[in-house]
Amino acid sequence: VLADGVAIVADSWWRAKKAREKLQVEWDEGPAAGQSSAAFAETNARVGPGPGKPFQKDGDADAALARSAKVLKASYSYPFLAHATLEPQNCTAEYKDGKLELWAPSQRPQPGREIMAKVMGLPQSAITIHVTRIGGGFGRRLLADFMVEAAWIARETGAPIKLLYSREDDMSHDFYRPGGFHNLTAGLDDKGKIVAWKNHFVTFSDRNNAEKPAFACEASKLDPPAMLVPDLTVEVSMMPMGFATGPMRAPRYHAIAFVYQSFVDELAHAAGRDPLEMQLELLGPPRLVGAAGDPLDTGRLRAVLELVAKTSGWGKTALPPRTGMGIACYAAMHGYFAEVVRVSVADSGAVKVEKVWVAADIGSAVINPTAALNQTQGGVIDGIGQALSLAVTFDKGRATQTNFHDYPLMRMPAAPEVEVVFLKTDNLPSGLGEPALPPALPALCNAIFAATGKRIRSLPIDPQMLKA
Repeated sequence: VLADGVAIVADSWWRAKKAREKLQVEWDEGPAAGQSSAAFAETNARVGPGPGKPFQKDGDADAALARSAKVLKASYSYPFLAHATLEPQNCTAEYKDGKLELWAPSQRPQPGREIMAKVMGLPQSAITIHVTRIGGGFGRRLLADFMVEAAWIARETGAPIKLLYSREDDMSHDFYRPGGFHNLTAGLDDKGKIVAWKNHFVTFSDRNNAEKPAFACEASKLDPPAMLVPDLTVEVSMMPMGFATGPMRAPRYHAIAFVYQSFVDELAHAAGRDPLEMQLELLGPPRLVGAAGDPLDTGRLRAVLELVAKTSGWGKTALPPRTGMGIACYAAMHGYFAEVVRVSVADSGAVKVEKVWVAADIGSAVINPTAALNQTQGGVIDGIGQALSLAVTFDKGRATQTNFHDYPLMRMPAAPEVEVVFLKTDNLPSGLGEPALPPALPALCNAIFAATGKRIRSLPIDPQMLKA
């Protein structure tokens, strides 16, 4: 929480920034200095084709693959991501007479208070936190590192401190959404039904514990098609990593959704089947599957798939050349979402997202319609923006992206129209800040395949591979 570093204190932020530019520091860079994105990819290329550590085994995937009419293999990957909140991390702190007072844009002030009490050696009753407007969070401000830094510096200097990260500091000292590699094999029977599924997930270990996966990239035994394909195996291999990781909007779900929902679409096309038909067959009849306390309701996913197919005119619209529609669905954090994306791809490879249709089941009531629409549209745009252009790469242990010129968030002129329909059901209302994001990425990539015949298996999307 309190990393090693050098604090520069001045009577203005600009003076502190200019002084920092003149400071020469020799760092002990540690083992992470030998890590890079290229080395991670090389490790996956070496390890991915082989077996990993057993994680999940339902039935006998190897036997089912051996008797399959068709077997497909594909490797998918996605990069590290930075939160890039429009307001960089900041905090104002004053330590006086054994008491600490802070003004901070925190998503979790109480856990932050508990951490500061431990680091500062204070009772929680001596710490007051005023929560300001957040200026963008997306999971980054669940962490309290910037708050602890401000508090520590305020105590050491004996003066009130306003800590403000530069954009470059913010990009290079994030708690990143981890990247990952999925090496998939699936079997289809003679009717084009998915009968076997195998995945070797090559991921990262926690920087402080080689036996524990990095935060927000853990495998789960509840990710469909788990519970839906009787013969399924998931294996995991972990690479050491020296970077901090943390939650990002729809943590874990949006990375897994991109891979699994894209591969299901790939299997549908390999079988010569409509992707919607394949999705509905995979879900099967309406029922509850999985964990008793948090089951997957296949009926709710079926309902939003059928609704979004209707609102988008799925399969009923003749499209111009190099224009396509893609469909995907996912259940995350008790929200059930299905999305259709329509794209056109220029001969140059440039992708234009023309429109997105969303069908959502968040229960019996949409309590705040305006906020619900805002959250849904924002989640969709978040996901599409990530897929189109965002990646953090590492070289010699450092993030190579520093600002918005090389980490380009989606701008308003590029944002598509997003049409949202909420399907009210008898289920309890749920939140929806997270679940609109995961299906957006695979629906976009599936639409690009429909438009060009070229499959996106690695993010962000490279326009060069989409040239006519």
